[in-house]
Amino acid sequence: MVAALVAAWLLLAAAACAQREQDFYDFKVVNIRGKLVSLEKYRGSVSLVVNVASECGFTDQHYRALQQLQRDLGPHHFNVLAFPCNQFGQQEPDSNKEIESFVRRTYSVSFPMFSKIAVIGTGAHPAFKYLTQTSGKEPTWNFWKYLVSPDGKVVGAWDPTMSVEEIRPHITELVRKLILKKREDL
Repeated sequence: MVAALVAAWLLLAAAACAQREQDFYDFKVVNIRGKLVSLEKYRGSVSLVVNVASECGFTDQHYRALQQLQRDLGPHHFNVLAFPCNQFGQQEPDSNKEIESFVRRTYSVSFPMFSKIAVIGTGAHPAFKYLTQTSGKEPTWNFWKYLVSPDGKVVGAWDPTMSVEEIRPHITELVRKLILKKREDL
């Protein structure tokens, strides 16, 4: 009898897991150094996902602000996740190695950087397809920002004309809620 109950419980648990909706943290990406990484490692923290470019008019302002945000809030409860992209104005023409060297040298970037990808069109990376489909907002230029909750759901999306400082209150509120929830769970 007990074995039957345990088996039924396991089947129900497996069915519940199988029916879980896909989210941002279900995807795998390649980091800037060429290693396959599961975004699952960021589950449980808040993420700001950004398509970045080294030669854009928004580069300096955004990289400085993104690094400050990472310094202030990360890495235990928050991470900027940066994805170089060359689709807008060909403003990210360099190799992954050159991109990494530039951002580390120029901005002392400490947040996770990933390999250059496409964020729109038929060749768009599945993680960015998820971001655009669930937010209803597709990048039209460099430095689009998507705020992803600890459970992998997109809770905000902003174009590059919206500064990091303008969206900071949305991010800090999400991080605050996460910290409070973790304290309650103790």
